[in-house]
Amino acid sequence: MKLFKSIILCGLGAAMLSLTSCNDWLDVNVDPDSPSAESTSYDQRLAHIEFYTNSGLQFGAWRTTMAMGDWTRNNGGGNYWHVSYWYPVIGQVTTTYQWWFVGAYANVPDMIAKAEAAENWQFAGAGYLIKAYGFMAMTDLYGEMPYTQAAAEPATPEYDNGKTIYLGCFECIDKAIEYLEKGQSQDPNLPTLAEGDFWNKGDLNKWIKLAYMLKARWINKLNKKGAGSYKDGKYDADEILRCLDKAMQSNADNTIVNHTDDNGATHDVLGWDEPVDYSPLFSVSGMNSGYMPTKMLYDNLTNFAGKGIEDPRADHMLPWARSVKSANTPAEIKWSADGKWRRSLGVDMASEINSQGGPLRASWGLTKDKEGNVVRNSRDGFWIDSNNEARWNDTVYIEGTSDCKGYFANPSILYCRAGSGKFESAESGTFYTRVSSPTYIGTYAECCFIKAETLFKKGDKGGAYAAYKAGVKASCELMNDKLKAWVAEDATLADCPSFTPMTAEAIDNFVNNGIGTQGELTMGHILTQKRIALMFSYEIWNDMRRYDFDPNIFFGWSIPAYHYKVAAAMLAIPEGKQYRRWRQCSHEYNYNSKNLQAIGSQVPGARMTDSEGKEAMWNLQDDAWTIPVWWDSDQE
Repeated sequence: MKLFKSIILCGLGAAMLSLTSCNDWLDVNVDPDSPSAESTSYDQRLAHIEFYTNSGLQFGAWRTTMAMGDWTRNNGGGNYWHVSYWYPVIGQVTTTYQWWFVGAYANVPDMIAKAEAAENWQFAGAGYLIKAYGFMAMTDLYGEMPYTQAAAEPATPEYDNGKTIYLGCFECIDKAIEYLEKGQSQDPNLPTLAEGDFWNKGDLNKWIKLAYMLKARWINKLNKKGAGSYKDGKYDADEILRCLDKAMQSNADNTIVNHTDDNGATHDVLGWDEPVDYSPLFSVSGMNSGYMPTKMLYDNLTNFAGKGIEDPRADHMLPWARSVKSANTPAEIKWSADGKWRRSLGVDMASEINSQGGPLRASWGLTKDKEGNVVRNSRDGFWIDSNNEARWNDTVYIEGTSDCKGYFANPSILYCRAGSGKFESAESGTFYTRVSSPTYIGTYAECCFIKAETLFKKGDKGGAYAAYKAGVKASCELMNDKLKAWVAEDATLADCPSFTPMTAEAIDNFVNNGIGTQGELTMGHILTQKRIALMFSYEIWNDMRRYDFDPNIFFGWSIPAYHYKVAAAMLAIPEGKQYRRWRQCSHEYNYNSKNLQAIGSQVPGARMTDSEGKEAMWNLQDDAWTIPVWWDSDQE
């Protein structure tokens, strides 16, 4: 990632954000201790906006993914273990809100206004696209939100309904396309986008393709609204296909943030104090303990649609642990060819495992009695610290924890349970949540899956299958690009199956034999493969809501069994309802409650009174999590 200097101006006060490398500062000609909206130029804001937009939205995407069936956490593992069995908690909803509004959006209107005044259309276009991208995420998550007045003077802005926000985002994205298509300014005195852009490094063609891809993604979410023009909030299949024709045509067109394993001088200023270089998903998942794949994810990777052909991405998404085969090793565990690594199995969320106190996170280090006999069930140093014998086999579930050389100053990105550098206890982590894992903001693979869905609904099964097949292959090849980069950076990683690049033969075999034929193609094939390609994306939750959590479409999915055993979970998501939105965070309750309550009159399903008929905050009702957002409803 190219690093440089940027100034932050936000609702929590003004601070300096230096995104620098080797002390290569840009001369901003302002007092660094007293930056202001007037003294800060538009080009100095873009890096800051991109960082906080990407990080905030990735934090939210990870939290929504935890509730959609692919990942869980060790029993008792805090808020995100609760979320994984559909017990949503208020602690999950604040960070994304803060990082978007405080870190990113506080800078967007001024950047747009100054860029427009300077007729620097590339910065203005990027600003409008990011505005649309951020607010679309807000309405995906929360439904209603201050939008029209979000950057205005009122300290307590009024809320807009979901349709207003949605159509407003379409207006912004069309404006972004208009500006970006004007091309590079010919004025040599104007800054170029490349000076502050670490998403696309100033490549206007990539920005334009990203805009069209996002437009297609958002129109596709309107499948419950009936056919018509997207400008009226209707599902517009022809416009989706027109947009896809102008979006990514190969992996070379993707918008990817390539994070690095550095610990530069620049850290975020919103309280986490972490480097701006590394992956947001490492921050919230990869560096933390106990996150485990589920049986649903495991089955979809190892036996998709019952075809019996393992997905070559399975080795890279499912975590591995350093081990040696022993007599008590379950036969179903996969081992590396040299017998030194074993791969995780998946936690069955449809079983009673949570009710029975599992899964438990494994400890490391052989525990022996006075006679030297190993106590409890031990697998090559990994063992379960519990007197409950039923839990001793939880060693088969390997957590997705990884490490880093920069921030933690450790010798490898492999996480060693026995301490830094003790590789006999190493765990691999998982592809998407390592310190230098890429953020896929917009990809050709997603374009393929959107096209496949659209053509399938239009009755063009041949075209749908071709797009579906291309999407799977593009996902595999994109993952392979990063695997090759990792082993090139550190050759010692090549011995771990989680990092060993896929062979062309393995990819071709899966694409040709493991994903079903054209005659077998269903919406379930398309959307289940899409979720594998878009792991840790809002679009997984969006797709599940669009199709009402249909297990015929989302292979292997069901509401976790433990959900029905926890009274608080059943209050939040009662039987017969689904997890369809986030409640607003405490800042809105504390400082803007009047306007939050007022918008409830426009929200079908919102209860404005309590059981005794007295006025009560609709968004604080126990089951407010089940109210559909606008695009997920039959609301006009």
